[in-house]
Amino acid sequence: MFKNQKEYQEKRNAMLAELEKLLNEGNIEGFNAKEQEIKDLDAKFEAWGKAQANLNALKDTSKISNQILNINNGQDNVITPQNQKPIVSDPYNSAEYRTEFMNFCKTGVLPNLSNADVTTTTTDAGAVIPTTIMKEIIKEMKEYGQIFSRIRGTNIQGGVEVPILTLKPKATWIGENSRSEDQKVTSNTNVTFTYHGLECRIAISLLAEIVTLDMFEAEFTKLTAEAMVIALETAIIKGSGVGQPLGLTVDPRIGASQLIVLSPTEFSSWSDWKKKVMAKIPLAYRNGGTFIMAAGTFEGYIDNMNDANGQPIGRINYNVTKDKTQERFNGRDVILVEDDIVTPYDSANTDDVVVIFCKLKDYCINSNMQMKTFRWLDHDTNQWINKAILIADGKILDPKGVILIKKGV
Repeated sequence: MFKNQKEYQEKRNAMLAELEKLLNEGNIEGFNAKEQEIKDLDAKFEAWGKAQANLNALKDTSKISNQILNINNGQDNVITPQNQKPIVSDPYNSAEYRTEFMNFCKTGVLPNLSNADVTTTTTDAGAVIPTTIMKEIIKEMKEYGQIFSRIRGTNIQGGVEVPILTLKPKATWIGENSRSEDQKVTSNTNVTFTYHGLECRIAISLLAEIVTLDMFEAEFTKLTAEAMVIALETAIIKGSGVGQPLGLTVDPRIGASQLIVLSPTEFSSWSDWKKKVMAKIPLAYRNGGTFIMAAGTFEGYIDNMNDANGQPIGRINYNVTKDKTQERFNGRDVILVEDDIVTPYDSANTDDVVVIFCKLKDYCINSNMQMKTFRWLDHDTNQWINKAILIADGKILDPKGVILIKKGV
């Protein structure tokens, strides 16, 4: 069948090329047969991966068992409170491993770090990020980014089509001797996630002076989390979909009726917002929806807007929470983002997206949330570089609730 992930991927790519050829030739019967072969291959690879993981788990259990067995003066399997060693449930969360990981990032020396990815195809030795750091990275990513904390997260195999269920039954009035027609639930829309790598490089000059484990972990977490959450949130809004997630503002599935152009006069008018924007938001997507815009757009236009009676709508825009003030517009949360994510109205060009309305829970980031680090010498800068890689993809699952407001003339 195959020995590792590389062989599986090569075989799958070859089969995909055959599949495309059959489709171009119009051989639908051959196409269907080859498609089933690829699905069978994917199922076998998934089963092989699970078996490999189970084998590794058994090996780890065997190592732990050997650690608590004491061979004392020829007496086997004698365990006493004095010589019993604690069982470490997570080998990547031990103080020893975390210290060695710090030394690896500072010196490049990899004495005892184990490579958890048994199916890797590269010859470079990568160090698995310790669990404590990994958990802190996920925690900081959710606290740092308002967008990232609201999206949907999944962990499914890349390349697999995920069906989006269409469930819209219709009730029919019936007479005494009649019945309604049978209806079926269809799944006619699919979303496929692929594999994109998000890379964060940290120069050794940022870490070389950090000598304690706690300080190292805090700095590594801070630098990596901040860089990756900015990249993820930027991709969620305007990612091209090529080598990165597909952004809300460039998704071709968003229809023309969801694109609203407001002139400068209309953009400052509460009445025009109600007629042209609020009225266009489907009822099913209003609950849980949020506005996303630059701070300059909100402060300069939305917060200064007056209603039909000349009263500032700013008085109902704010909701004071325990830690901060939550901006609101028309009773819905407003997420303020940096100018490089959504361009402010004043500096935007004609037809640029300046405000987004959507349910961020409908946007999905698919990732196993497992990062690895690599280290090498950059001869151009004479610096040691530590690189963290995250594999992820993302796109909106249901684009019907997205409204894009553009700058008009």
